Amino acid sequence: MTNRIPETVIEEIRQANDIVDVIGDYVQLKKQGRNFVGLCPFHGEKTPSFSVTQEKQIFRCFGCGKGGNVVSFLMEMESYSFYEALQHLAERSGKELPDTGVKKESSLSQESQSILSAYEWVTKLYHHLLRYAKDGKEGYQYLQDRGLEEDTIDAFHLGFAPNAKDFTAEFLEKKGFHRQILVKAGLVSLLNDNSVSDRFRGRVIFPIRNHLGKTVAFGGRALGEDQEPKYLNSPESDLFQKGKLLFNFDLARKYIRKEGQVILFEGYMDVISAFQAEVRNVVATMGTALTEYQAKLLKRYVDTVIICYDGDNAGVEATSKAADLLRTVGCDVKVARIKDGLDPDSFIQTYGKEAFQNEVIKASETFIAFYMRYHRKAYNLNLEGDRIKYIEKMLEQLAMIDSPVEREYYVKELSKEFDISMDTLIGELENYQNRNKKQQDKSEKNRYTNSSSAPVRNKKLLPAFQNAEKKLISYMLQDATIAEKVREELGAAFNVDEHKIIATHLYAFYEDGHSADVSLFIERLTDQKLNQIVIEIAMTPVIDDISDKEINDYIKVIRAQANDVTDIQSLKSQQRMAERQNDPIKAAQIAKQIIEIQKQLKNTN
Repeated sequence: MTNRIPETVIEEIRQANDIVDVIGDYVQLKKQGRNFVGLCPFHGEKTPSFSVTQEKQIFRCFGCGKGGNVVSFLMEMESYSFYEALQHLAERSGKELPDTGVKKESSLSQESQSILSAYEWVTKLYHHLLRYAKDGKEGYQYLQDRGLEEDTIDAFHLGFAPNAKDFTAEFLEKKGFHRQILVKAGLVSLLNDNSVSDRFRGRVIFPIRNHLGKTVAFGGRALGEDQEPKYLNSPESDLFQKGKLLFNFDLARKYIRKEGQVILFEGYMDVISAFQAEVRNVVATMGTALTEYQAKLLKRYVDTVIICYDGDNAGVEATSKAADLLRTVGCDVKVARIKDGLDPDSFIQTYGKEAFQNEVIKASETFIAFYMRYHRKAYNLNLEGDRIKYIEKMLEQLAMIDSPVEREYYVKELSKEFDISMDTLIGELENYQNRNKKQQDKSEKNRYTNSSSAPVRNKKLLPAFQNAEKKLISYMLQDATIAEKVREELGAAFNVDEHKIIATHLYAFYEDGHSADVSLFIERLTDQKLNQIVIEIAMTPVIDDISDKEINDYIKVIRAQANDVTDIQSLKSQQRMAERQNDPIKAAQIAKQIIEIQKQLKNTN
């Protein structure tokens, strides 16, 4: 596949997409020395082991072992084919892939591709009707009454489905879509008489997009008083799973990165109103409770989540559950308080965007402040027994906070309110902390004995010659001059078979006129095992200005190992000959020589 697209085009597209920026669209990366680190998107972890080097344009996870360049990252992350990954990068950088007759293979099934295409057509149709046609005036008026401006309607591609039984079905069938696909996509409903009816007829349409900006479902809001249900979603499918998607994630992603935090809502209109109010780092669940998958997704992108649910009792209950889940996956949680029991959309319409920004979002309280307020209602603090239970519950929660300043602040609050000495409260707090530490230690111990957890690799010390070969290859990867020197003095005389093959490939790579470029080099390696060995070696830190003497020392160590191995092989052949000639004394003398060389090798290594 790769050799049918001109290599110059592949290289141009790859170089136009910085790997840190591309991976940064999926992982919250933080600078650490010369590299960037984050939580691996390919396996669950709480401590970052995923590393990206901007200088070499490669990544590697030291936990699960996956690694590669910007193209292979997208292939792994999105299950893309090579062509799809390249196409994504081309679109991202404003470039075009030439029409070379290459088969545009897709990782999606033909059915899924048809469903995506159908949703794309209908999204455009419904939006056009809302904005420009008589059939869409009712929907347009509704959105205007909700305070939405034209730019906002356009940004979210909001639409309206006419109240006609087969308007959508006829439109799509004329485009070549089969009725069976439209039913499966959830765009039309199959009736008892085997006819179909438009699923979203007479509704304002909210396109639901995946993280790549592709519409995968609709949310429809009924306008008629007798129309039930009031809100209707597309049925779940391979492309649309409510527990894995977040509304507006595709538009919010860059703002989430910029702000370093995300605001979580419950509804579409909350997101859209906030977006119009210039609060852009906003997402929402799909009318269901936050799932662990969604919580982990947010944690991968950002540390701080502000929960901004409705201000009524149901909203507060949902806030508590979402906060517990987010904290479990390692997020720092804040809670936005909305007065008068309003939802975020109503608050914005009532008090305006400045009040929402300053009095709701910027005034968000810490999780502990919310926790204390939330749990007060469960206790009658006029009763001594309930007061004690409440204080103990608060201390138990405070014991899980990492910040000593925050802990002390709230312990003082408890001390003042309930007239209990700081020493007493701190003593009890420390008891909870010790208990938590014991449980954590036990959990860590179980984690390493649990068969379902990732295997822990025992890293044994490598022989000196093997380390020398790895070091030498790492310098060869970043300097063609060093590679040429090694080729002249050592050739392919590496002791490890994989190192021999890598060196041979590297010599050919430079002979083809390429400059040092690990990212391009690994793309030319078809063997996945060799590919991963190169990435591991390339991620090893090396000094910038290596001397000729050090390079020569590595070569000597490698050559000495090869010579000693050759000597042993020769002596073993002589030993077998002496045994065949029935000369036990000579055979024993040779055996002694072999043992001596092996002993020297062991001491050297």
